[in-house]
Amino acid sequence: MRRLSPTDEALRPDRASNWQTLRRTAPYLWPRGSGMGWIKRRVVGAILLLLAAKVLTVLTPVLFGWAVDALAEPDKVPGGALLIGAMGLTAAYGVARILTVGFQQLRDVVFARVGQRALRLIALETFRHIHALSLRYHITRKTGSLSRVIDRGVKGVDFLLRILLFSLGPLTLELILTGAMLWWLFDARYLAVVAVTIALYIWFTFRVTEWRVRIRKEMNDQDQQASQRALDSLLNYETVKYFSAEAREAARYDTAMAAYAEAAVRTNNSLAFLNFGQGLLINLGLVAVMLMAAAGVQRGALTAGDFVMVNAYMIQLTIPLNFLGNMYREIRQALVDMDEMFRLLDQPPEVTDRDGARPLRVDAGEIVFDRVEFGYDPERPILKGLSFRVAPGQKVAVVGSSGAGKSTIGRLLFRFYDVTGGAIRIDGQDIRDVTQDSLHRAIGVVPQDTVLFNDTIGYNIAYGRDDATQEEIEAAARAARLHDFILSLPQGYDTPVGERGLKLSGGEKQRVGIARTLLKDPPILILDEATSALDTATEAGIQAELEAAGRGRSVIVIAHRLSTIADADRILVLEDGRLVEEGTHEALLARGGRYAELWRRQGAEADQAVAAE
Repeated sequence: MRRLSPTDEALRPDRASNWQTLRRTAPYLWPRGSGMGWIKRRVVGAILLLLAAKVLTVLTPVLFGWAVDALAEPDKVPGGALLIGAMGLTAAYGVARILTVGFQQLRDVVFARVGQRALRLIALETFRHIHALSLRYHITRKTGSLSRVIDRGVKGVDFLLRILLFSLGPLTLELILTGAMLWWLFDARYLAVVAVTIALYIWFTFRVTEWRVRIRKEMNDQDQQASQRALDSLLNYETVKYFSAEAREAARYDTAMAAYAEAAVRTNNSLAFLNFGQGLLINLGLVAVMLMAAAGVQRGALTAGDFVMVNAYMIQLTIPLNFLGNMYREIRQALVDMDEMFRLLDQPPEVTDRDGARPLRVDAGEIVFDRVEFGYDPERPILKGLSFRVAPGQKVAVVGSSGAGKSTIGRLLFRFYDVTGGAIRIDGQDIRDVTQDSLHRAIGVVPQDTVLFNDTIGYNIAYGRDDATQEEIEAAARAARLHDFILSLPQGYDTPVGERGLKLSGGEKQRVGIARTLLKDPPILILDEATSALDTATEAGIQAELEAAGRGRSVIVIAHRLSTIADADRILVLEDGRLVEEGTHEALLARGGRYAELWRRQGAEADQAVAAE
C-alpha cells in the first residue's frame, strides 16, 4: 500500500469531521422554536419543487419517444398518448421542458430566503464570537486571516447548501429515477449497463480529481511564491538598485515562474486526461445501450421511439455528470473552509462572565490592585505581586522602563486578561465577579496608538457614545482641541479619515481618540501614553483639558515622558513587574532613587535634542 505523503495527508478527507461539519449546518435549515415554521415550509416547498422538476426531467424522454412513434409507428403508441397525437405529444414535451425549468427557478426563489438567513446567522455568530475572544488570541492571529476564515466559511456554507440540495441531491435522485425508468420501460440489462457506467465514471472522476487537487495545490504554491518574489523585489526597489541586483532578481523570479509554468502544464494535461476519461466512459456506456436498443428495434421488440428515448436518457445523464469532478473538488474545499470556521467557533473565550455576574456599581471609583500576578506566558511573569490603591478621584501615574509592566496594568483593569494571582477590585468588587459589559462602560481608555474606523471624523468621535447629539460631539471635539481643525476641512465632521485613520496625522488621530473618550464620560480613565504623538504646544493644551476631564474621576496615567505627570497625586515606579517606589513628584526627586534617575536621564536627552536643533 502506498504511503501517504504530507501533502496527501493534508488533502485526505476526514470523514468524521466532514460529517460533523454537515450536521452543524442542519439547525440553520431546520431550526427549533416557535416562529420558525416559515423556514420549514419553505424547505419542504423547495424539496417538493425539486422532486417535481426531476420527475418531469425523467418523463421528458418518454414524451419525446412517444412523439417519434406517433409519427413513425402510431400503432405502437399507448392508447392514451395516441389520443393526444404527434402534435399534442410534441407540445407536451415542450411544456414538460418549460415546467422543468420553471420548477427549478421557483425552487431557488422559495429557498433563497432560507439560504440567505442561514448565511447571515452563521456570519453573525462567527463575528460575535471573534469579538468575544481574548486579546491574546487577536494578538497571535492575523486579522486578515480571520477575515478570510469568515468569508471562506460563509461562502463554503452557501456553496454546500446549493450543491447538496440542488445539485448533488438532485443528481442522485435523477440517476435513481432514470435507472428505474430504464428497468420499467425496457429490462434490467439496460439498468445494469447504466449502473456500471455511472459507477466507473464516479470512481474515475474521484480518483483523478484527488490527483489533480495535489497538482493544483503545487501550482498555486508556485504562483504564490512567484508573486511574493515579484512583490518583495518591487518593495525593495532601491535596495535592488543599490546592489545592481536586477539580473539576480530577474533570475529568482524566472525560477519561480518556470516552476509555476511546469505545474500549470501538468494541471492542464491532467484536466485533458480527466475530460477524455470521462468522455470515454460515458460514450462507451452510451454506445453499449444504443447497440442494445438498436438490436431490440431490429428484432421488433422496440420501436424507433424507444431507440430515441434511450438516447435521450443517456444524453440527459451526461450533462450533470460532466460537472461531477468540479463539484467533488469544490465540495471538499467547502468542507475544509467550513471546518476551519467551525473550529474558530469552538475556540473558547479566555475571559468570560461568571455565572451570576452582576453589573459593576461605581459609587466612588476606588481601584485596588491586591498582590496581582500575571504573565502573558506562564514561564515569563510580568507582574509579580503588585499592590497599590487609587483613591476615589485620585490621579495616579505609572512609570518605569520598557517591559516593566506599565501597559499590562491597563489591560488587566479593562479585563482583556484575567490575573493569574491576586485580585483587582473597583469599589470593593472583584472585576471577575461583574459583567464585562458594565466594566467596559465604566472605564475610558486613551491608548498610545489610536486606530480609527474607515469612516468620517464625526463618526469616529461619536463612537464614544452611540446616543450622543451633534452638540455633544462638537463639545468633545472642542475639549480635545480638535473642533477648529475639523471646521477647516472642506467636509467638516463628514470628512473621511481613511483606513485606520491614515488621512490624519498621528497627533490628529490621538486627539480624535481623546475626544471620543471624553464623550464616553466614564468614571474611570486610563491614559496610556495619551499625548505621546502630540507636539509640545498641543500637548500642553490637551494636558489641561485632560486634567479638567479627570476631575472627579479616578485616573491612571501610564507615562513615558515624566514631565506630563509631575502634577499626579501619586507616582508609582515599576521595575521588573514590582513596585519599587511611590510618592509625589517632589518626594521622589528628593529621595534620589529610580525615579530621580529617570528624570535626570530624560532631562539630559531633552537638552541634547535642543542643542542638536
